[in-house]
Amino acid sequence: MKKMIFTSIIFLIVVNISFSQSKETQSSKKQYLYLLRLDKTMLDTAAWTPEKNKIVQEHFANLQKMLSDGTLILAGRTQNALDKTFGIVIYEADSFEEAKTIAENDPAVKAKIMTVEVFPYGVALMRTEKK
Repeated sequence: MKKMIFTSIIFLIVVNISFSQSKETQSSKKQYLYLLRLDKTMLDTAAWTPEKNKIVQEHFANLQKMLSDGTLILAGRTQNALDKTFGIVIYEADSFEEAKTIAENDPAVKAKIMTVEVFPYGVALMRTEKK
């Protein structure tokens, strides 16, 4: 009986340590959303020069890097006409200031192709796999 109690206590200690360690490894970062809209100058299709298109490719590459770094949760844009479209980027950062820095350093924002607004955000539900 003593052996069973001792084994049970050891088991509970190991489970408690494992649970504590797994909570510590979970991200303590907060979630944010940056909302992208095309700058008004980009609503004319003639404004889309090869240079501007290259910057948008850099913008996409930046999002891919955020994804591979584990910072990006999701990114996408509406499929509307240029004057109605907008994009969202949901990501993690340590603080609102860091979140703003990340958003403001987006290549398309720096090049003034897109404007950006940053919001604290919290994903409530997310599909993890397609059914």
